[in-house]
Amino acid sequence: MGEELLTMGNIQFYFYQGAIVLSLIGLYIVITTDNLIKKIIGLSLFQGAVFVHLIMLAYIQGAGPPNLRGEGLLVNPLPHVLVLTAIVVAIATTALALALIVQTYHHWGSIDEGDISQ
Repeated sequence: MGEELLTMGNIQFYFYQGAIVLSLIGLYIVITTDNLIKKIIGLSLFQGAVFVHLIMLAYIQGAGPPNLRGEGLLVNPLPHVLVLTAIVVAIATTALALALIVQTYHHWGSIDEGDISQ
């Protein structure tokens, strides 16, 4: 009975559920908080959920890694490459956002969205 619970289809379903929960938590943080650093954390959580979702979409049961022989069922490497590129872009945008938050703090003296908009 324990083996039935850990089949690959169930594990993939749990990863999908985890990605949905993670994206909802990230979206909730971005919408509800006024602190700019917390908004960046929520955005990073949302991006991570998108990365997990894209990797799980690329999964094919029984497929092997791409090779030069091209024998059998092979995984398409394009989604993995796109996720790696998106991770690099996410790191760069997070660093830029944090630098802008530092400059905002130096100029306005606060990182709360309500204090800045007045």
